Amino acid sequence: MEVLKLLAVFAHPDDESMGMGGTLAKYSTEGVETHLISASRGERGWFGPEEQNPGSSGLGHLRTRELESAVQALGMKGLYFLDYLDGEVDQAPHEEIIGKIVAHIRRIKPQVVVTFPPDGNYGHPDHIAIGQFTSAAVVCAADANYKTSDDLAPHCVSKLYYMVDAESFISLISPFMGDMSFRVGDEVRGEFPWKDWMVTTRIEMAEHCKTAWRAIQCHQSQLSTLGALAGMPEESAASVLAMQGAFYRAFSLVNGGRQLETDLFAGLRELLF
Repeated sequence: MEVLKLLAVFAHPDDESMGMGGTLAKYSTEGVETHLISASRGERGWFGPEEQNPGSSGLGHLRTRELESAVQALGMKGLYFLDYLDGEVDQAPHEEIIGKIVAHIRRIKPQVVVTFPPDGNYGHPDHIAIGQFTSAAVVCAADANYKTSDDLAPHCVSKLYYMVDAESFISLISPFMGDMSFRVGDEVRGEFPWKDWMVTTRIEMAEHCKTAWRAIQCHQSQLSTLGALAGMPEESAASVLAMQGAFYRAFSLVNGGRQLETDLFAGLRELLF
């Protein structure tokens, strides 16, 4: 192992910056290769006046450019799209989408993969689905009997993490965000904070949160979803983002125990040569 690599797998443009921008900026600055897979191009995420809606294709192009700018701001090495439709990731053919993620894992060879938890943070079907597909792909990528069209060699990921919203962070931002619930079919879903004792890993990345805020600003079409947070001065916004950095270690082949981790690569750095 010569280079540390992190692969984040999310559903939409902006998930990376709004969810873990400070963490991605921190690791990029430290020389870790950071890569991002986005399942969709966010074609249905329009929150402006309806008469200004550019349509599915136009919005997809806009949000692709926004994500490319954000990835550059965060210093990330690679960006890859799976090109499933926003709002329908959970309906993607499972063998096809898992195979695509497997191919990226085998090509990039990350030691660490980060994705959404089983609750999708706040119940978004796309978030839940990409978390499930990514977890399956991590298993399949290590299986020599699992074949892809590229016929790439198996790769065993050392650690899988869920990016979670800790209770302490949600308590901080709730007054600024307003109602965070939304309807899925006949259900009303919303934020389900993880108890702080459930968090296995906390990343200290306060000094990188101004970079994260600049990456969030790249997603101009989505800023209204942040409520009053969107209008905060950079210094104040960075202080809020510094409260993120919470993760759940879904599995690890290199470490364990109850002690709170402060590094997604804990147990791996001593193997670097």
